Amino acid sequence: MPNVAVVIPVRDRAAMVCEAIASVRGQTYRDLGIVVVDDGSADGSAAAAEAALAGAVVPARVVCQPGRGVAAARNAGAAVLDARWIAFLDSDDLWLPQKLARQMAWLEARPQYCLAQTEERWIDAGRHRNPRDWHRKEERIFLRSLARCLVSPSAVVLARALFESYGGFDEAFAVCEDYELWLRVTAREAVGLVAEALVVKRGGHAGQLSRSTWGLDRWRVAALAKLLATVPLRDEERAAVVAVACAKCAVLAAGAQRRGRSEEASRYRRLAAAFTAQAPSVRASAPAGEPFGKVRA
Repeated sequence: MPNVAVVIPVRDRAAMVCEAIASVRGQTYRDLGIVVVDDGSADGSAAAAEAALAGAVVPARVVCQPGRGVAAARNAGAAVLDARWIAFLDSDDLWLPQKLARQMAWLEARPQYCLAQTEERWIDAGRHRNPRDWHRKEERIFLRSLARCLVSPSAVVLARALFESYGGFDEAFAVCEDYELWLRVTAREAVGLVAEALVVKRGGHAGQLSRSTWGLDRWRVAALAKLLATVPLRDEERAAVVAVACAKCAVLAAGAQRRGRSEEASRYRRLAAAFTAQAPSVRASAPAGEPFGKVRA
């Protein structure tokens, strides 16, 4: 078995997945295997991936599943090769040739770490874009990750034992599945950082998953509810989760009200009240709400 299993989920990106595969085959680190998971593509992505993997001198497989979503695709791919480490690469992203070599050397020199990511270059609709300050990566990022995801699947390598201990990606999440998993992980784990831009993230194209679903904060609210229900948190962490969840609920409620969807707006206000009840420091200022376990975005 290879030391690193590289998992590439794809849906209807035949040209891009070939470029992603080429960037993995071009790695200077060779102790790897490649698993492409086709998630119900209708454009021949699976056949394109098979052709792109032809002649590979490392273990390489294409797995097909009937449109179960990116979370299920990543989980299925991670189960194919019994490698010690797992790396994910979105089919619209690319790795620079030294990506895995630098990352694995960093991890091998620091056995106390179970995961690490690299910095990234961002390309939006073909143009270079600089990350904003709030995207800054660091090792202890849990509190900052509440507002937005700060771990990129394409940039991370993590130990299989860690991935399995956290149950992998939650397949109930159509989007924001990475946000949900990394919140649970970063609440307890430090994320190592190789401070080099070794991943090229390509956005702004028609097939971008984050553009396919409106109201992504609906899913982030669901992730925060799950976090509160399943992960032991310190008081200051719980208060921070509640504050972010309430802020997102307020935005969702206001948006629903503007669209004339009063029932939906009321639901998010009730959910905010239920979140508030999870933070003793703010309980007195909020009315009782329905149990948050009954509410899902």
